[in-house]
Amino acid sequence: MLGRRKKEELEKKASQWHAQAQCFEERQDSFITASGVPIERLYTPLDIADLDYLRDLGFPGEYPYTRGVHYTVYRGKLWTMRMFAGFGCAEETNARYKYLLEHGETGLSVAFDFPTLNGYDTDAPEARGEFGKCGVAVSSLADMEILFAGIPVDEITTSMTINGPAAVIWAMYLANAQKRGIPLDKLGGTIQNDILKEYMAQNAFIFPPKPSMRLIVDTFEFGMKRVPRWNTISISGYHIREAGATAVQELAFTLADGLAYVQAGIDRGLKVDDFAPRLSFFFNCHNDFFEEIAKFRAARRIWAREMKERFNGSERSQWLRFHTQTAGCSLAAQQPENNIVRTTIQALAAALGGTQSLHTNSMDEALALPSEKAVTIALRTQQIIAHESGVANTIDPLGGSYFVEHLTSKAEKAVYEYFAKIDALGGVIPAMEAGFFHREIADSAYRYQQEIDSKKRIVVGVNEYVMDEPIMIPILEMDKEGERRQFEQLSRLRRERDNERVSIKLEALRQAAQGNENLMPYILEAVSAYATLGEVCGVLRRVFGEYRLPALV
Repeated sequence: MLGRRKKEELEKKASQWHAQAQCFEERQDSFITASGVPIERLYTPLDIADLDYLRDLGFPGEYPYTRGVHYTVYRGKLWTMRMFAGFGCAEETNARYKYLLEHGETGLSVAFDFPTLNGYDTDAPEARGEFGKCGVAVSSLADMEILFAGIPVDEITTSMTINGPAAVIWAMYLANAQKRGIPLDKLGGTIQNDILKEYMAQNAFIFPPKPSMRLIVDTFEFGMKRVPRWNTISISGYHIREAGATAVQELAFTLADGLAYVQAGIDRGLKVDDFAPRLSFFFNCHNDFFEEIAKFRAARRIWAREMKERFNGSERSQWLRFHTQTAGCSLAAQQPENNIVRTTIQALAAALGGTQSLHTNSMDEALALPSEKAVTIALRTQQIIAHESGVANTIDPLGGSYFVEHLTSKAEKAVYEYFAKIDALGGVIPAMEAGFFHREIADSAYRYQQEIDSKKRIVVGVNEYVMDEPIMIPILEMDKEGERRQFEQLSRLRRERDNERVSIKLEALRQAAQGNENLMPYILEAVSAYATLGEVCGVLRRVFGEYRLPALV
């Protein structure tokens, strides 16, 4: 903090400098971040005069963890390079996983197709026309066995982006490991399992909020007892940002969701330090370099404070560990090679913000699922940043920057303003049901698009520097016979499995769902008997019902 005399001296000099600087023209009337936050001409110690180093920053590995949750950060271990991948049938995706691991990926990340995300089998009427288009189709344990065939799941970590049917897909992954003789306590990875953001942004939900939260806490409880190395939730701001939220909204809504999940666990009777250390987060990294770095630093500080002061959590429960994915919504179909540059800037910001895990989008993802060439360039982008840029050689290299510290504190203040609004509406679920999050996100998305349409915000190759030329990059083509094979495999599975055993396990699940027991053991037994995703979710649909978003006015 500045002393009074030094502050007065600096204020006088700053005033003189600004008066002189006004004599020079600037290229536009005002400057803003990607989220619309005004940016001043210059930042000085005056902008962080109230910053207390030990209170607000501290040292890496120590409260409030603004500078990192580990003492050595990347000097000890680089972030996990985890490329989000999945398309078509399990055989095709298995081949892509092996390709990525051979080329230096250090963790797998599974993208599921839309029927799987919504709890339907590939051959369900509701699934027609959607097979394998946005991810891999997984309808049963048999598909999971093919998906991870030849992959050492006890040696690598696996992240699975699944929400409504997360407990069922996780159970399939666990059952596959058990059938291979791998103890559950040897498995490491993450299921997204974040249903609150589905209600807010992505809309891939199945059940109403109350039973959905029950299933999530079931996974917390089962995981801490049986799969201790697994992160049983990845609280996601990524999809909130992709829907059009600002950086501050992404941060505020994601952390509010996280606090709601902690409270749900405590309400079940779980001790906070038994499950909170396995909570993880998933953030977007957009184009505004410094705003994104500040967002990540503010996230750690806010979470540490809330877990310490609100829930009396231990140091380990105060850690905010997060995966980052570069911004899919920032990619353009026009001049797709430009997306390599966008992704590089975003990945660099994620590294400077201290992410523990990173996915870099491929240049062709505005056009199709990524080709091998495109995904290799995306992976190489991470590897070049890690090994050639020097950013991993020291911890939090932008710590102390007047601009970054100002943005960090400003983001923190704005998050608490959102917390107050959410609390005034009764909490996350009542605020969601009142349409608060949808309106906030929609308004932000509209403002951002207006800025692009009016050229207040330049997007290279889209609204400026436009070129009329054909797209020359290779585009991925999926196996046209994949859907037919998937139908045949499902039909054969239903004929050859022990259907009496399947019926017994599904009935046991139904009865348990009508009571208050933890459902994970019942789901695990059902999928181990080769009950399909659609059959398990069908039982739960009949007990819990299906959710429909309320109409907004």
